[in-house]
Amino acid sequence: MHFVFVHTTMKKFSFLLFLFLLASSMAHAVTYVYKGRSTYSSDILFTWDGKYLYAGRSTYSSDVILTFDGKYIYAGRSTYSSDILGTWDGQYFYDDRSTYSSDILCTWDGKYVYKGRSTYSSDVLYTYDRQYVYSGRSTYSSDIILTVEGSLPIAVLIVIVL
Repeated sequence: MHFVFVHTTMKKFSFLLFLFLLASSMAHAVTYVYKGRSTYSSDILFTWDGKYLYAGRSTYSSDVILTFDGKYIYAGRSTYSSDILGTWDGQYFYDDRSTYSSDILCTWDGKYVYKGRSTYSSDVLYTYDRQYVYSGRSTYSSDIILTVEGSLPIAVLIVIVL
């Protein structure tokens, strides 16, 4: 009887340890943005940790370029309203704190980033397939300008490419 209890307890403990390690590894997962089609560490332009965008491969607080809270993009590590660079509503990226249609810098439709409020094919600035960012309305490998390894919010990507 004692052996069964110890065995069952060890199985539960092992399972909980596995869940904890999985959750902690996911919480610390970072996204890298590379120059062109590269995935070499020497070509890392930016690192995203889920809240902050860093220069290069760094995750030092001194290397924070911007902060994103799901709605606002802030300059550096700030979350002060005076440091808002842009506003994101899921489709439109606005200049500063504005949500006026006249202040829309670009539009996202799930695949393309358009100039301003347009969705005309002639106004496509970038194509994004969740791995590569292409110049214009292209998906040719020669038009890849960035490679994204991981998950990156569209608003952050827009700031990077604009």
